[in-house]
Amino acid sequence: TLLFFLFPGTDVGVSGGSASKENAAVTHITAQPSLLTTPEPWHLLVTQTPAKEKAKEGETVVLNCHFNSPRRPSLTDLMVKWYKEDEKGQMDLLENNVTVLPNNSRVFMSGDLSQGDASLVILNVTTSDHGIYFCEVTLPDGKVVTGDGTKLRIRRALGLFGIEESIGTIIGVVAAGIGGVVVLIIVLTPQLRRCILCMGQGSRQ
Repeated sequence: TLLFFLFPGTDVGVSGGSASKENAAVTHITAQPSLLTTPEPWHLLVTQTPAKEKAKEGETVVLNCHFNSPRRPSLTDLMVKWYKEDEKGQMDLLENNVTVLPNNSRVFMSGDLSQGDASLVILNVTTSDHGIYFCEVTLPDGKVVTGDGTKLRIRRALGLFGIEESIGTIIGVVAAGIGGVVVLIIVLTPQLRRCILCMGQGSRQ
């Protein structure tokens, strides 16, 4: 004969002469909501605008990089990297929020990370600074998000005759346009004459 005992606050026990130790206790487990929740994944958007920048030698350039995340990452865990790609390959400019170029104080991060700004400043640009610049942000969970890049083109500074060169270029473009119009007139003139003659003959008939 099996006897069932139920005590407040305890599990249900089974007592019997033939019951084994494995069956001596029947445990009832009530589903409890888990206190440990899986953290939501980071969602980060890194934008670099505009996609193209141009400057003259000697000017200061600011390459914009902004990031936005629903979860505000800790600034101590947020790492920003900038690198440049050109015909020579890839060159790192800034890593872990610090410039990595030796003896170079022309390149540094000017943005406020707490505001989602990781913009880069390049002082006194030279023609060697041309290339495509990429802004890369590493999140606390190790996820890396890279912007689409900003293409920087450097124009050589004009000398003493820069204004004359510019005016000469404008004159050349205008002259080319006028020349094209003249050529069109010369080419179309015989056809216009024929049309006029055709119209005249048609009216006589």
